Amino acid sequence: MVTFLDFEKPIAALDARIAELRDTAQSGELNIDSEIGKLQQRADKMLADTYAKLTPWQKTQVARHPDRPHFKHYVAGLFDEFIPLAGDRAFGDDQAILGGFARLGKRRVMVIGHEKGDDTASRLRHNFGMGKPEGYRKAIRLMQLADRFGLPVVTLVDTSGAFPGVQAEERGQAEAIARSTEQCLALGVPMVAAIVGEGGSGGAIALAAANRVLMLEHAVYSVISPEGCASILWRTAEKASDAATAMQVTAQDLKALNVIDRIVPEPVGGAHRDPAQAVAALGRAITEELDSLVRLDTATLRKDRADKFLAMGQ
Repeated sequence: MVTFLDFEKPIAALDARIAELRDTAQSGELNIDSEIGKLQQRADKMLADTYAKLTPWQKTQVARHPDRPHFKHYVAGLFDEFIPLAGDRAFGDDQAILGGFARLGKRRVMVIGHEKGDDTASRLRHNFGMGKPEGYRKAIRLMQLADRFGLPVVTLVDTSGAFPGVQAEERGQAEAIARSTEQCLALGVPMVAAIVGEGGSGGAIALAAANRVLMLEHAVYSVISPEGCASILWRTAEKASDAATAMQVTAQDLKALNVIDRIVPEPVGGAHRDPAQAVAALGRAITEELDSLVRLDTATLRKDRADKFLAMGQ
C-alpha cells in the first residue's frame, strides 16, 4: 500500500474508490471494468498533473517519503559483490554512514552513503541517517582506500543533516565533516555523488564534493532544513513552506544555479511508487558519468573538482 502525503488526498480518495470497485467486480455481481478503467485513467492523469507542478515544500515531503529507496536498496539493485567495511579505526562504527567495495557493471568502485532505515528498529539503528564523527571518518578511510587502489568513488546522499548531539560535538563533528569534504576534493580518482532523498547541510556536502553531482528529480539539497530556516527567520516552523521556496532547494533550482550537474528523472508519482525503476535510472546516470570521468588523469580530476566548487556563487 502506498503511503499518501497530505497534498495527495484527492488521489488517495480516487484510488480508494477504484479499489472498492475492483472488489465489487471480483465478486462477479457486476461488470464494471469499463468504469474502473475510466477512473484509473483519471487517477493516473491526476497523479501526473500533481507531480508536474510540485512546490518546493511538497518536493521536500516527497524526498522524505518513508517508502523512498534508501542506500541498501540502491546497493541491492545496482551493485554486485558488495563488501561492507566498518569502523573509523579511532572510535567505532557508525551505522548512519555505510560503505564498501562493490562492482557497478564491470567496474570496481567504492560506494558510500547514508542509510536512514525503513522501520522503527532500523531507523534507530541507523540514527535516521544522521552521521556522527566516526561515520565521516569512516567515509574518509574508505575514500583513501579507493584512492590507493585506483577505484572510482560513488556516494549516495540522503540525510537531514549530521547528528547534532553533545557526543558528536565532543568527538569533533565539525572537524570530521570538514576533513571528509577535504578528502572528497583531494581524491585522485573519479567521484560521482547522487542526492537521492534529502541533502541536508554539512552532513550532505561531506559526501558530495564530487566531480559530478546528480540529483533525483524530487530530491532536495540545502544548507539547512526548511523548518530550521523558518525557525531562525520567522521564529516558527510553520513557515517551512515559505522557507523551502526562498532557499531554492529543488533539483530544478539547483541545476539552474549550477550547484548540481544532472537531474535524474523519477517515475511518475515519485521514486517510492516504483523503486526498481528509480534505482535503474540512477544506475544508468552514474555509469554514464563515470564513463566520461575515467578518461581523465589525477591532476585533471582534482582541477575539475576545484574549479567546479570555486565557480559557485560567482
